[in-house]
Amino acid sequence: MITVFGEGRGFRVVWLLEEMRLPYRLRPVDLLAGVEKDPEFLAINPAGFIPAIQDGDVIMVESIAIMEYLMARHGPTPLAPPPHDPAFPLYQQFLHLGEAGLATSIYFVSGARNIAPEGERDNWSARQAMSVFESRLGLVTRQLAGAPYVAGEAFTAADISVAYALLQARRNGGVVCGEAEEAYIGRVTGRDGYRRAMDICQDTKAWAAARGG
Repeated sequence: MITVFGEGRGFRVVWLLEEMRLPYRLRPVDLLAGVEKDPEFLAINPAGFIPAIQDGDVIMVESIAIMEYLMARHGPTPLAPPPHDPAFPLYQQFLHLGEAGLATSIYFVSGARNIAPEGERDNWSARQAMSVFESRLGLVTRQLAGAPYVAGEAFTAADISVAYALLQARRNGGVVCGEAEEAYIGRVTGRDGYRRAMDICQDTKAWAAARGG
């Protein structure tokens, strides 16, 4: 049985597992209470961040690496185009851009806007992070102008990566998405796999409802 530790970016992993129809359990991790009070989790990830998974003897952290592992180990799956598929280059690009270019940037914007002291909420680093986010978002907008999904005509794990980041930006970063991105978000969140993942991730579901969906 695969165990997923924590929500947050762990939502990506749960969504993928639901799309793949793999058995798993979600083990909550309360970062607000302090991971130092959770020795079981720290034994899995001594660095204390989420998500992490345990799959038999395998322990992994980092959501995109976990997704790639699950698809390789428990696939094949149409969520990961094979290397010779014409969609593979775009799939790889957007799978990683969803974290490295979008989610990481908006994480620092969100922290500045929602957690930092009032006088530091529009600091240079927050503005730089937003600039990085916006430049990468432009690549998504450009791709969606000619295709329904970021790797082309079919939904892939790259869409889980990118859509998660866009939802974070919209809910917690004050980003107003354009028509193409909103239509895209509607397509991917309309999937049964997404809905099942939201029903499993109750903290994420409650947070999303409080932030307007």
